[in-house]
Amino acid sequence: MAAWPRLLRSAWLLTGNWHSAEDLLQTVLAKVYGRWARLRDGAPDAYIRAALANTYLTWGRRRWRGEIPVERMPDDASTDEPGEVALRQTVAAALARLPRRQRAVLVLRFHADLTETDTARALRLSVGTVKSYTARALTTLRADPALRGALVEEVSW
Repeated sequence: MAAWPRLLRSAWLLTGNWHSAEDLLQTVLAKVYGRWARLRDGAPDAYIRAALANTYLTWGRRRWRGEIPVERMPDDASTDEPGEVALRQTVAAALARLPRRQRAVLVLRFHADLTETDTARALRLSVGTVKSYTARALTTLRADPALRGALVEEVSW
């Protein structure tokens, strides 16, 4: 599937780690498999991203997630510049500190590039609630000292 990397990045922004992101994406793809013939002609990426956000939000209500998180993953080879990796980790940590619904709204609005109306429809919220969650999340991120410090360092490169 050509869209796998894009969809996986969306799932990662929601979950904060690659393993959970893969689990989330695979769960969603299994759910939409039966509808694929109808989705293929429309906008499957948008539908799958909305399903990612909704499934992610329901995962928070589950008791057992099937995995035990670890503090640090083993080192692996990477082609990213050290500054990019640090910035990505800082952004991921800042997103992880947001409430789940605010994070889902930000991912759909800014990563999936959905409109406020489309985001509201995808998450079954009112447009006003989407605007409110967006404003609160962005205010929280702007006030986050770790994120602000990382962005200042990134600009000084």
